[in-house]
Amino acid sequence: MGVMAMLLLPLLLLLGISGLLFIYQEVSRLWSKSAVQNKVVVITDAISGLGKECARVFHTGGARLVLCGKNWERLENLYDALISVADPSKTFTPKLVLLDFSDISCVPDVAKEVLDCYGCVDILINNASMKVKGPAHKISLELDKKIMDANYFGPITLTKALLPNMISRRTGQIVLVNNIQGKFGIPFRTAYAASKHAALGFFDCLRAEVEEYDVVISTVSPTFIRSYHVYPEQGNWEASIWKFFFRKLTYGVHPVEVAEEVMRTVRRKKQEVFMANPIPKAAVYVRTFFPEFFFAVVACGVKEKLSVPEEGQLQQAKWASPWK
Repeated sequence: MGVMAMLLLPLLLLLGISGLLFIYQEVSRLWSKSAVQNKVVVITDAISGLGKECARVFHTGGARLVLCGKNWERLENLYDALISVADPSKTFTPKLVLLDFSDISCVPDVAKEVLDCYGCVDILINNASMKVKGPAHKISLELDKKIMDANYFGPITLTKALLPNMISRRTGQIVLVNNIQGKFGIPFRTAYAASKHAALGFFDCLRAEVEEYDVVISTVSPTFIRSYHVYPEQGNWEASIWKFFFRKLTYGVHPVEVAEEVMRTVRRKKQEVFMANPIPKAAVYVRTFFPEFFFAVVACGVKEKLSVPEEGQLQQAKWASPWK
């Protein structure tokens, strides 16, 4: 009898843990749904990999979606994909809006269109992003400005246009999907890192300004957001500390993971989330407390010409690239 009990105990324990995990997942799912049900949620760059996943998660949760993007055909494709798998009795028909942050002048009209349609915005997810990679002296000032428009001026212009409505209603949440490069810079990404630093600084300041109005400001900063099927190349990485660091840094997070984290951030009203494996997380602290060592490691990588674009191979600015 004692032997039988000893054999059954681990099995019962495993079943008990499995049951608790199932209950927790179901409660979390229902909680997530109730957190956004009937809420007006605006998602910028909804046609990107992350944008699509955010649209799927929030649409399933019963949100009144406003999907923004610069390509109407791709917006319609996303619309069809969401409608085809949705339960009409539990979801709302998404609204599609053309929005191109390369033309900042159109942003106030977009905000007016959304407010005229729904009367309010409960959650704004600033997801749009644009990147460029190359030596600073080879990137034109015009391209620098385009990056700043897409990654900084665009999101803050839309935020400023919608914020008065949230303040007057004394409720709302603004989520900035940023990047690890808002914490520290990486060589050959000067414009991109500068725009991410600027955006993070703006929303950190805004958080304190609007707290008294019960408006929540959240930032979600992953390392990189990879495409569905793209993984970093293996290569010969053991030769230096920098190469090991760079490999860990560039191993991105899947869009599904980030979208689920955005939902959790909204549900729990988190102020700041940093999505990264231990190496980039450690790099943030090293940059803060041991800056000289950090700079030496980064400079070592530059000297070894790791991922240095050769002449004529400058990667131009891209929207919705495999790496965000």
